[in-house]
Amino acid sequence: MKRSSIFVCTVLAVLLAANAQQVIPRGGSLLNPPIPAPPPPPKIEVPVVPQMDAPVLQSYVPPPPPSFSDRMTTCLEAAAASGLRPSARAAYSRACANR
Repeated sequence: MKRSSIFVCTVLAVLLAANAQQVIPRGGSLLNPPIPAPPPPPKIEVPVVPQMDAPVLQSYVPPPPPSFSDRMTTCLEAAAASGLRPSARAAYSRACANR
């Protein structure tokens, strides 16, 4: 009986000594992943200051032409506003959108 209790105590002491080397942070667990590294600091850039005597650059780009759907909607709204009936509205919108 004494030999078995000495053996058990020795095994427990070895196991406790092996686990004593691990450092677990307060509130942590062995199953939690390590804390990630902090992100790099933000890059600070100086804003561009407009010059008083610099020429103004303006590039004019005309707007894109309206699509067929937009033209059809506009023509249907115009036909409804003028008081046309549904059959006349359809004929008017077809002729109007295909111009």
